[in-house]
Amino acid sequence: MRNANVESLLVSLIGKTRTDALFATLNTPSILADFEPGRVTRAELAQAMNMALFEGLLERSQNGRTYTEEAIAAGGGVYFDHGALRTVRWDQNGALPPGEAAFTRILRPLGFKLNGRYPLDRLGMTGRAYAHEDCPDEISQFFVSELHPERFSETFQQTVSRVVGTSKDPLTPAAVAQLWELERDGTLPLETAQALLPVIVGAFACQHDVPSEADYELLLAESAEMAWIATEGNAFNHATDRVEDVFALSDAEKAKGRPMKPEVERSRSGRVFQTAYRADTVRREFRGKNGEIVTREVPGSFYEFITRYREYDTVKHCWKTDLRFDAGNAQGIFKMTANAK
Repeated sequence: MRNANVESLLVSLIGKTRTDALFATLNTPSILADFEPGRVTRAELAQAMNMALFEGLLERSQNGRTYTEEAIAAGGGVYFDHGALRTVRWDQNGALPPGEAAFTRILRPLGFKLNGRYPLDRLGMTGRAYAHEDCPDEISQFFVSELHPERFSETFQQTVSRVVGTSKDPLTPAAVAQLWELERDGTLPLETAQALLPVIVGAFACQHDVPSEADYELLLAESAEMAWIATEGNAFNHATDRVEDVFALSDAEKAKGRPMKPEVERSRSGRVFQTAYRADTVRREFRGKNGEIVTREVPGSFYEFITRYREYDTVKHCWKTDLRFDAGNAQGIFKMTANAK
Protein backbone atom coordinates (compact mmCIF):
# COMPACT_ATOMS: atom_id res chain seq x y z
CA MET A 1 0.00 0.00 0.00
CA ARG A 2 1.34 3.41 -0.96
CA ASN A 3 1.68 6.21 1.54
CA ALA A 4 -1.04 8.63 0.43
CA ASN A 5 0.83 11.70 1.65
CA VAL A 6 4.04 10.86 -0.21
CA GLU A 7 2.01 10.10 -3.32
CA SER A 8 0.12 13.40 -3.08
CA LEU A 9 3.35 15.32 -2.61
CA LEU A 10 4.96 13.76 -5.67
CA VAL A 11 1.89 14.01 -7.88
CA SER A 12 1.71 17.73 -7.14
CA LEU A 13 5.38 18.07 -8.12
CA ILE A 14 5.89 15.76 -11.10
CA GLY A 15 2.50 14.32 -12.05
CA LYS A 16 0.93 10.90 -11.66
CA THR A 17 2.78 9.01 -14.41
CA ARG A 18 6.24 9.86 -13.12
CA THR A 19 5.10 9.29 -9.53
CA ASP A 20 3.86 5.81 -10.42
CA ALA A 21 7.21 5.05 -12.04
CA LEU A 22 9.11 6.09 -8.92
CA PHE A 23 6.94 3.96 -6.65
CA ALA A 24 7.53 1.01 -8.99
CA THR A 25 11.29 1.60 -8.85
CA LEU A 26 12.30 2.50 -5.30
CA ASN A 27 12.06 0.75 -1.95
CA THR A 28 9.37 2.06 0.41
CA PRO A 29 10.55 2.58 4.02
CA SER A 30 8.46 0.52 6.45
CA ILE A 31 7.80 3.54 8.67
CA LEU A 32 5.63 4.99 5.91
CA ALA A 33 3.03 2.23 6.27
CA ASP A 34 1.44 4.24 9.09
CA PHE A 35 0.18 7.63 7.97
CA GLU A 36 -2.48 10.25 8.62
CA PRO A 37 -3.90 11.58 5.34
CA GLY A 38 -3.48 15.32 5.02
CA ARG A 39 -0.84 15.66 7.73
CA VAL A 40 2.70 15.15 6.40
CA THR A 41 5.41 13.88 8.74
CA ARG A 42 9.06 14.82 8.40
CA ALA A 43 9.83 11.26 7.23
CA GLU A 44 7.18 11.49 4.51
CA LEU A 45 8.49 14.81 3.22
CA ALA A 46 12.05 13.47 3.35
CA GLN A 47 11.05 10.41 1.32
CA ALA A 48 9.20 12.50 -1.27
CA MET A 49 12.23 14.78 -1.64
CA ASN A 50 14.58 11.82 -1.97
CA MET A 51 12.42 10.19 -4.62
CA ALA A 52 12.29 13.41 -6.64
CA LEU A 53 16.05 13.85 -6.36
CA PHE A 54 16.60 10.27 -7.50
CA GLU A 55 14.49 10.93 -10.59
CA GLY A 56 16.55 14.04 -11.28
CA LEU A 57 19.76 12.04 -11.12
CA LEU A 58 18.40 9.53 -13.64
CA GLU A 59 17.56 12.39 -16.00
CA ARG A 60 21.26 13.35 -16.00
CA SER A 61 22.73 9.84 -16.13
CA GLN A 62 22.02 7.64 -19.14
CA ASN A 63 23.95 4.78 -17.56
CA GLY A 64 21.81 5.07 -14.43
CA ARG A 65 18.62 5.09 -16.49
CA THR A 66 19.65 2.02 -18.45
CA TYR A 67 20.57 0.09 -15.30
CA THR A 68 17.32 1.05 -13.58
CA GLU A 69 15.18 0.15 -16.59
CA GLU A 70 16.86 -3.25 -16.81
CA ALA A 71 16.37 -3.84 -13.07
CA ILE A 72 12.66 -3.08 -13.35
CA ALA A 73 12.28 -5.23 -16.48
CA ALA A 74 13.85 -8.14 -14.59
CA GLY A 75 11.29 -7.79 -11.80
CA GLY A 76 13.59 -5.98 -9.39
CA GLY A 77 13.99 -2.44 -8.19
CA VAL A 78 16.36 -0.03 -6.51
CA TYR A 79 17.13 0.16 -2.79
CA PHE A 80 18.07 3.83 -2.58
CA ASP A 81 21.01 3.85 -0.15
CA HIS A 82 22.25 7.43 -0.39
CA GLY A 83 22.68 10.46 -2.56
CA ALA A 84 25.79 12.63 -2.61
CA LEU A 85 26.31 16.33 -3.26
CA ARG A 86 29.25 18.72 -3.27
CA THR A 87 29.46 22.16 -1.69
CA VAL A 88 32.09 24.88 -1.28
CA ARG A 89 32.94 26.09 2.22
CA TRP A 90 33.81 29.64 1.23
CA ASP A 91 32.74 32.99 2.63
CA GLN A 92 32.47 34.57 -0.82
CA ASN A 93 29.59 32.31 -1.78
CA GLY A 94 27.07 34.93 -2.84
CA ALA A 95 23.72 34.71 -1.05
CA LEU A 96 24.11 30.96 -0.47
CA PRO A 97 25.31 29.86 3.00
CA PRO A 98 28.83 28.39 2.75
CA GLY A 99 29.36 24.65 2.51
CA GLU A 100 27.00 22.14 4.05
CA ALA A 101 25.17 24.87 5.99
CA ALA A 102 23.12 25.48 2.84
CA PHE A 103 21.73 21.94 3.21
CA THR A 104 21.74 21.13 6.92
CA ARG A 105 19.10 23.85 7.27
CA ILE A 106 16.95 21.61 5.07
CA LEU A 107 18.06 18.18 6.26
CA ARG A 108 17.74 18.72 10.00
CA PRO A 109 14.08 19.81 9.96
CA LEU A 110 13.37 16.79 7.77
CA GLY A 111 14.77 14.51 10.48
CA PHE A 112 18.32 13.87 9.28
CA LYS A 113 21.11 13.63 11.84
CA LEU A 114 24.89 13.66 11.49
CA ASN A 115 26.10 10.09 10.99
CA GLY A 116 29.85 10.49 10.56
CA ARG A 117 32.61 12.84 9.44
CA TYR A 118 35.09 11.75 6.78
CA PRO A 119 38.29 13.68 5.95
CA LEU A 120 38.88 13.63 2.19
CA ASP A 121 42.32 15.19 2.43
CA ARG A 122 43.60 14.03 -0.96
CA LEU A 123 40.79 16.06 -2.52
CA GLY A 124 40.96 19.07 -0.20
CA MET A 125 37.48 18.21 1.06
CA THR A 126 35.54 16.98 4.09
CA GLY A 127 32.53 14.67 3.84
CA ARG A 128 29.70 14.24 6.32
CA ALA A 129 26.91 11.68 6.26
CA TYR A 130 23.36 12.40 7.40
CA ALA A 131 20.97 9.57 8.26
CA HIS A 132 17.28 9.85 9.05
CA GLU A 133 16.55 9.51 12.76
CA ASP A 134 13.14 7.88 12.23
CA CYS A 135 14.23 5.16 9.80
CA PRO A 136 18.00 5.27 9.18
CA ASP A 137 18.28 1.92 7.41
CA GLU A 138 15.50 2.52 4.87
CA ILE A 139 15.33 6.25 4.13
CA SER A 140 18.20 7.23 1.85
CA GLN A 141 21.14 8.95 3.54
CA PHE A 142 22.94 12.06 2.31
CA PHE A 143 26.70 12.29 1.85
CA VAL A 144 27.49 16.01 1.83
CA SER A 145 31.04 17.07 1.00
CA GLU A 146 32.64 20.48 1.44
CA LEU A 147 35.56 21.67 -0.67
CA HIS A 148 38.08 23.91 1.13
CA PRO A 149 39.50 26.51 -1.32
CA GLU A 150 42.03 27.72 1.26
CA ARG A 151 43.94 24.47 0.72
CA PHE A 152 44.64 25.48 -2.87
CA SER A 153 46.54 28.32 -4.56
CA GLU A 154 45.67 32.01 -4.34
CA THR A 155 44.73 32.00 -8.02
CA PHE A 156 42.40 29.08 -7.39
CA GLN A 157 40.76 30.88 -4.46
CA GLN A 158 40.16 34.00 -6.52
CA THR A 159 38.62 31.88 -9.26
CA VAL A 160 36.32 30.14 -6.79
CA SER A 161 35.14 33.55 -5.60
CA ARG A 162 34.33 34.62 -9.16
CA VAL A 163 32.39 31.45 -9.87
CA VAL A 164 30.35 30.90 -6.69
CA GLY A 165 30.17 34.56 -5.69
CA THR A 166 27.12 34.93 -7.93
CA SER A 167 25.15 32.24 -6.05
CA LYS A 168 21.51 32.86 -5.23
CA ASP A 169 19.72 31.48 -2.18
CA PRO A 170 16.96 29.10 -3.35
CA LEU A 171 15.15 29.14 0.01
CA THR A 172 12.38 31.72 0.14
CA PRO A 173 11.35 33.35 3.43
CA ALA A 174 8.19 31.24 3.33
CA ALA A 175 10.24 28.04 2.93
CA VAL A 176 12.48 29.00 5.85
CA ALA A 177 9.40 29.51 8.03
CA GLN A 178 7.88 26.21 6.88
CA LEU A 179 11.09 24.32 7.68
CA TRP A 180 11.16 25.92 11.12
CA GLU A 181 7.58 24.81 11.71
CA LEU A 182 8.42 21.29 10.56
CA GLU A 183 11.41 21.13 12.90
CA ARG A 184 9.24 22.31 15.79
CA ASP A 185 6.18 20.15 15.20
CA GLY A 186 7.44 17.21 13.14
CA THR A 187 4.51 17.55 10.72
CA LEU A 188 3.04 20.01 8.23
CA PRO A 189 -0.38 20.33 6.60
CA LEU A 190 -0.37 18.65 3.19
CA GLU A 191 -0.86 21.89 1.27
CA THR A 192 2.05 23.51 3.11
CA ALA A 193 4.30 20.53 2.40
CA GLN A 194 3.25 20.64 -1.26
CA ALA A 195 4.37 24.27 -1.43
CA LEU A 196 7.67 23.51 0.32
CA LEU A 197 8.68 20.43 -1.70
CA PRO A 198 9.60 22.14 -5.01
CA VAL A 199 11.65 24.73 -3.13
CA ILE A 200 13.79 22.21 -1.26
CA VAL A 201 14.17 19.96 -4.32
CA GLY A 202 15.26 23.04 -6.26
CA ALA A 203 18.01 23.69 -3.71
CA PHE A 204 19.87 20.66 -5.08
CA ALA A 205 20.93 22.42 -8.26
CA CYS A 206 23.35 25.01 -9.60
CA GLN A 207 22.75 28.36 -7.91
CA HIS A 208 25.53 30.41 -9.54
CA ASP A 209 25.83 32.03 -12.97
CA VAL A 210 27.35 30.35 -16.03
CA PRO A 211 31.14 30.29 -15.43
CA SER A 212 33.70 31.47 -17.93
CA GLU A 213 35.61 28.79 -19.79
CA ALA A 214 38.87 30.36 -18.60
CA ASP A 215 37.80 30.07 -14.95
CA TYR A 216 36.72 26.47 -15.52
CA GLU A 217 40.19 25.64 -16.85
CA LEU A 218 41.85 27.31 -13.84
CA LEU A 219 39.73 25.26 -11.44
CA LEU A 220 40.24 22.04 -13.39
CA ALA A 221 44.02 22.44 -13.21
CA GLU A 222 43.93 22.08 -9.42
CA SER A 223 40.67 20.30 -8.55
CA ALA A 224 38.45 18.17 -10.75
CA GLU A 225 35.90 18.32 -7.93
CA MET A 226 35.71 22.13 -7.91
CA ALA A 227 35.53 22.16 -11.71
CA TRP A 228 32.58 19.78 -11.41
CA ILE A 229 30.86 22.13 -8.95
CA ALA A 230 31.41 24.99 -11.41
CA THR A 231 29.18 23.28 -13.98
CA GLU A 232 26.85 21.11 -11.89
CA GLY A 233 26.56 23.09 -8.66
CA ASN A 234 24.86 21.29 -5.78
CA ALA A 235 23.05 18.71 -7.90
CA PHE A 236 23.31 15.07 -6.87
CA ASN A 237 26.82 13.97 -7.78
CA HIS A 238 25.64 10.38 -7.60
CA ALA A 239 22.81 8.19 -6.35
CA THR A 240 23.44 4.72 -4.99
CA ASP A 241 21.64 1.39 -5.22
CA ARG A 242 22.22 -0.93 -2.25
CA VAL A 243 22.71 -4.42 -3.66
CA GLU A 244 23.32 -7.83 -2.13
CA ASP A 245 26.61 -8.58 -3.92
CA VAL A 246 28.42 -5.62 -5.44
CA PHE A 247 31.25 -7.87 -6.67
CA ALA A 248 28.90 -10.02 -8.76
CA LEU A 249 27.13 -6.92 -10.03
CA SER A 250 30.43 -5.33 -11.03
CA ASP A 251 31.44 -8.41 -13.00
CA ALA A 252 28.04 -8.59 -14.71
CA GLU A 253 28.08 -4.92 -15.70
CA LYS A 254 31.63 -5.17 -17.03
CA ALA A 255 30.56 -8.16 -19.12
CA LYS A 256 27.87 -5.95 -20.68
CA GLY A 257 30.53 -3.42 -21.63
CA ARG A 258 29.37 -0.82 -19.14
CA PRO A 259 31.87 1.87 -18.01
CA MET A 260 32.47 0.41 -14.56
CA LYS A 261 35.14 1.35 -12.07
CA PRO A 262 38.00 -1.16 -12.48
CA GLU A 263 38.04 -2.25 -8.82
CA VAL A 264 35.50 -2.39 -6.00
CA GLU A 265 36.35 -0.08 -3.09
CA ARG A 266 36.60 -1.86 0.29
CA SER A 267 36.22 -0.11 3.64
CA ARG A 268 38.73 -0.58 6.42
CA SER A 269 35.98 -2.18 8.50
CA GLY A 270 35.51 -4.88 5.86
CA ARG A 271 31.75 -4.30 5.84
CA VAL A 272 31.16 -1.62 3.17
CA PHE A 273 31.93 -2.21 -0.52
CA GLN A 274 31.33 0.30 -3.34
CA THR A 275 31.72 0.63 -7.08
CA ALA A 276 30.27 2.88 -9.76
CA TYR A 277 29.94 3.73 -13.41
CA ARG A 278 32.15 6.48 -14.75
CA ALA A 279 30.30 9.79 -14.81
CA ASP A 280 28.13 10.41 -17.84
CA THR A 281 29.44 13.09 -20.18
CA VAL A 282 27.19 16.13 -20.51
CA ARG A 283 27.30 19.34 -22.54
CA ARG A 284 27.46 22.56 -20.54
CA GLU A 285 27.58 26.24 -21.42
CA PHE A 286 30.45 28.62 -20.62
CA ARG A 287 31.18 32.26 -21.28
CA GLY A 288 33.90 32.65 -23.89
CA LYS A 289 36.69 35.23 -24.08
CA ASN A 290 34.44 37.86 -25.61
CA GLY A 291 31.34 37.08 -23.58
CA GLU A 292 29.87 34.70 -26.15
CA ILE A 293 28.32 31.42 -25.01
CA VAL A 294 30.31 28.30 -25.87
CA THR A 295 29.56 24.67 -25.07
CA ARG A 296 31.83 21.76 -24.25
CA GLU A 297 31.58 18.25 -22.90
CA VAL A 298 32.30 17.82 -19.19
CA PRO A 299 31.78 15.10 -16.56
CA GLY A 300 28.25 14.98 -15.18
CA SER A 301 26.66 12.80 -12.51
CA PHE A 302 26.98 9.05 -12.10
CA TYR A 303 25.37 5.96 -10.62
CA GLU A 304 26.90 4.00 -7.76
CA PHE A 305 26.41 0.60 -6.13
CA ILE A 306 27.03 -0.41 -2.53
CA THR A 307 26.91 -3.57 -0.44
CA ARG A 308 26.61 -3.16 3.31
CA TYR A 309 27.23 -6.05 5.70
CA ARG A 310 25.67 -6.20 9.13
CA GLU A 311 27.40 -5.74 12.46
CA TYR A 312 26.36 -6.77 15.96
CA ASP A 313 25.12 -3.93 18.16
CA THR A 314 26.56 -4.67 21.60
CA VAL A 315 24.30 -2.07 23.23
CA LYS A 316 20.95 -3.14 21.79
CA HIS A 317 22.12 -6.75 21.35
CA CYS A 318 20.93 -7.20 17.80
CA TRP A 319 22.26 -7.24 14.25
CA LYS A 320 22.13 -3.99 12.29
CA THR A 321 23.26 -2.80 8.87
CA ASP A 322 26.56 -0.91 8.93
CA LEU A 323 25.41 2.48 7.66
CA ARG A 324 28.80 4.14 7.88
CA PHE A 325 31.01 5.30 5.04
CA ASP A 326 34.77 5.18 4.52
CA ALA A 327 37.06 8.06 3.57
CA GLY A 328 39.19 5.85 1.32
CA ASN A 329 36.14 4.49 -0.47
CA ALA A 330 34.73 7.98 -0.96
CA GLN A 331 37.91 9.38 -2.46
CA GLY A 332 38.11 6.44 -4.83
CA ILE A 333 34.49 6.87 -5.89
CA PHE A 334 34.90 10.61 -6.39
CA LYS A 335 37.44 9.86 -9.12
CA MET A 336 34.57 8.72 -11.32
CA THR A 337 33.87 12.34 -12.25
CA ALA A 338 37.55 13.12 -12.77
CA ASN A 339 37.97 10.12 -15.07
CA ALA A 340 34.79 10.43 -17.13
CA LYS A 341 35.17 9.74 -20.83
